[in-house]
Amino acid sequence: MTNPIHPEAEALLRPRARLITAPDTRAETLRALAAEATGLIVRAQLPDDILDHAPHLRGIVRHGVGLDFVPIPAATARGIPVANLPGSNTQAVAEHVFAALFHLRRKLASLDAILRDRGWIAAKPLASDLDEVGGSTLGILGTGEIGRRVAGIAKAGFGMRVLGHSRSNRNLDGLIEPVDRETLFSESDAVVVACPLNDATRGLVDARLIRRMRGRAVLINVARGPIVEAAALAEALMAGRIAGAALDVFEIQPLPGDHPLLACPNLLLTPHVAGTSATSLRVMGRGAAEEMLRILAGAPPRNLVNPEALANLSRRTGRAERGEPAVR
Repeated sequence: MTNPIHPEAEALLRPRARLITAPDTRAETLRALAAEATGLIVRAQLPDDILDHAPHLRGIVRHGVGLDFVPIPAATARGIPVANLPGSNTQAVAEHVFAALFHLRRKLASLDAILRDRGWIAAKPLASDLDEVGGSTLGILGTGEIGRRVAGIAKAGFGMRVLGHSRSNRNLDGLIEPVDRETLFSESDAVVVACPLNDATRGLVDARLIRRMRGRAVLINVARGPIVEAAALAEALMAGRIAGAALDVFEIQPLPGDHPLLACPNLLLTPHVAGTSATSLRVMGRGAAEEMLRILAGAPPRNLVNPEALANLSRRTGRAERGEPAVR
């Protein structure tokens, strides 16, 4: 396991496997531990060549949803099934989006700090210039499960107009008005980035799109760091051309202490925790354990993301070493 998982999940696995948790997530550490692993439960970025160092591997389970942590083409070529856990942290991420939106819009932390430092009279007038969330326009880039959950809360809870853009613009459940990217950025009061990271979305939110945003608009990224060009966002924030942003993900993680984003005003930074809560960790942990147990038993996982690997699954299972498997 690249990181610890929920105790209930470990309890499910322990009768069937020797559990080893990596002491850190450096590439060399993960390569070394993969040498004897029968299964991998993944919460951190795997090195691209991890499978070259894992001759006994039967399967990989992503503790979560995003698949950019796993070298799926290499796993498929080797007949190694990969599973993830769709929907396991959708509510947690959606709640984080609105927590960030209220932080940026209603500025409660700033009001609290000013009241404590400078007093009631200094703090109270600041609320007069704050925009309400209700009735404003929310743009969602990426209308998958998370995007649709955010849209449902926005529309039913706050009466927001919801715009959305994705490759297909299907399955929008009547909640989302499909628009092109340019319209989404130019007409939204808040833009939420919730699309997967791939070749098409890397650097997608660039200076050109950010320049289309309204002066009082905010940007929230709960997807992956490389989707948003950090330099372009920092420049817009420093120049005051947008009202604020909230980033939970970054191109380099952990975020270096001298990163330019740390100097930006009106920017909420969190350490990739949008999908993390006590509830979601339990759900993801148990889900990952159950999928891994299926794989170790020679059965396909329920949420198989590379079905092409099934053709080789039986052959690989038959070759696997007998005895107590090691899940790492």
